[in-house]
Amino acid sequence: MTEIWQLPATALAARYRDGSLTPGAALRAVLDRIAAANPKLNAFATLDEAGALAAATAADARFAAGRPLGPLDGVPVSIKDNITVAGLRCAWGSELYLDYVPEADETPVARLRAGGAVILGKTNVSEFTLGRGNCDTKSFGTTRNPWNTALTPGASTGGGAASVASGFGPVTLGTDGGGSIRRPASHCGLLGLKPTAGRVARRNGLPVILDDAEVIGPLARTVDDLATVLSVIQGPLDEDRLSVGVPGPHEEPPPPAGLRILYVPRFGDWEVDAPVAASCAGAARNLAALGHRVEEGTMPVDLALFDRHWPVLTASGLSWLLRDRDWRGRIGAIYEEMMDQAAGFTVADYIEALNAFREVQAQFAVAFRSWDVIVTPSAGALPWDATQFGPPHHRAFTGIVNAGGLPGLNVPVDPAPDGLPIGVQLIGPFGADWRLIALARQYEAAHPWAHRWPSL
Repeated sequence: MTEIWQLPATALAARYRDGSLTPGAALRAVLDRIAAANPKLNAFATLDEAGALAAATAADARFAAGRPLGPLDGVPVSIKDNITVAGLRCAWGSELYLDYVPEADETPVARLRAGGAVILGKTNVSEFTLGRGNCDTKSFGTTRNPWNTALTPGASTGGGAASVASGFGPVTLGTDGGGSIRRPASHCGLLGLKPTAGRVARRNGLPVILDDAEVIGPLARTVDDLATVLSVIQGPLDEDRLSVGVPGPHEEPPPPAGLRILYVPRFGDWEVDAPVAASCAGAARNLAALGHRVEEGTMPVDLALFDRHWPVLTASGLSWLLRDRDWRGRIGAIYEEMMDQAAGFTVADYIEALNAFREVQAQFAVAFRSWDVIVTPSAGALPWDATQFGPPHHRAFTGIVNAGGLPGLNVPVDPAPDGLPIGVQLIGPFGADWRLIALARQYEAAHPWAHRWPSL
């Protein structure tokens, strides 16, 4: 029998509408689940029970009056702790931000709140969301994977991924600047969308340190839930010029047929763990069985452009952020190394990096004249010790998609022999987010995954 805390967002909404469940009762079930299981995971940086209870009470009243605000009214949602929520601490995983309490919601949070969503609180992140595969900080401790609590849920949306995988609310908002939605989604058995740059407008957030590479997107267990959240948070805002004019479609198209799909099993000489390689190859065969034309090949973009210039963007962004702060001895050792590294970069290095990413974007555009979707593993490695950084090959497949500004969607595929989740990454051309969602829905119908739950 399905527990209330296991219900998808769309199922909760349907039960609110038919009167068989109230938002208040659903919230109590989720809070009880958090109380029981979160001590094993450490998924939350800040749990706002009082605020969530007030929001659920207001939603109860709206449903009683027959006036719900939208498809997520009364649905419990968690928010990554580098996305601002008015009145809640936004620590960014760092001692330097422990006292920062924003006065305004960032745009997607404001849109969720306007639609009646019940905000549970803030989930744990890697410091400055520049993690190397885990969420393990001086200020918030270690966040763990519900499928094996000795292992990491991934970075930097590790807390959010662990939350949804464990029933701490059916959906969460994360950010992705180099794979921080897709890899944790892969490690926790979830869908995770890195939207097209500009698909989800941003305003009133933390300082931007990764140029246009970092975006906000949803993680969920089902395609219905993912699509519902995206429909609520997407759309332009005139204060965010990047969000104006993003091409469509802006809603899910009919089921795709006969897509030209390029399957790329590895990037250059990067290693891929054997269970990951086997499962993703199986997913490529499954896509072909759905009637798509799948060919195996190499990535039709210059991978070295990304690998060479990405460290310049990340280290320079952190250096700019901390330029007037007393940071030495107060941030993680790897970030001190990045600060020292940035001291050797020049303005010319930074401009060269930005121009390299423009070339990556152009090469992707050319590639998508021949292909509708590119498919890769989402993470090159299975999860590892939660207190350790990931092996270099874990991150091989995702960052270049951020440099390209493209949509990337993790879809759960067959797990490893020991039960650990594995995901495949669907990459589309600029603006093709909803095409990827339609393809994921088609895959979900043939190879469902939402019934898989960790045995916490």
